[in-house]
Amino acid sequence: MPVKILMVCLGNICRSPLAEAILQSKLSKTDFIVDSAGTGGWHIGQKPDERSIQTALEHGLDITQQRGRQIQQTDFEIFDYIYVMDRSNYKNVLAIAPDASGKSKVKMILNELHPNENLDVPDPYYGGQDGFELVFKLLDNACTVIAEKLTSKEL
Repeated sequence: MPVKILMVCLGNICRSPLAEAILQSKLSKTDFIVDSAGTGGWHIGQKPDERSIQTALEHGLDITQQRGRQIQQTDFEIFDYIYVMDRSNYKNVLAIAPDASGKSKVKMILNELHPNENLDVPDPYYGGQDGFELVFKLLDNACTVIAEKLTSKEL
């Protein structure tokens, strides 16, 4: 049975779609399933932000088939790991967790690079293309660590 990982940001159009594609590109699709969601429902059914699409393409990843969705309580049953992009997402995701087991699955993604520092992946939505590139680099580095841990069974 594949290990399932969920990436979560606010609207599921900027950071989490990139995180989904980056991590999936580093893992076997047979052994791992990566998905993404947002804490808010504003972009349900929409494709990722054009700047995220462009940034992903520049790094050889195609996220044009992804569609926004909102995290649901059932995701705590489906996914083994839930990575959030910032403290606001962390708080919002914990608020809908059904129990302690669900809460234990939720992790700040940049803690993989900077343990226990609870650093935010900046939301690039209101900025320019350079913010998306910065987010990509942060997520790429974090996802490399996550992939290494998952494939060596350290997580």
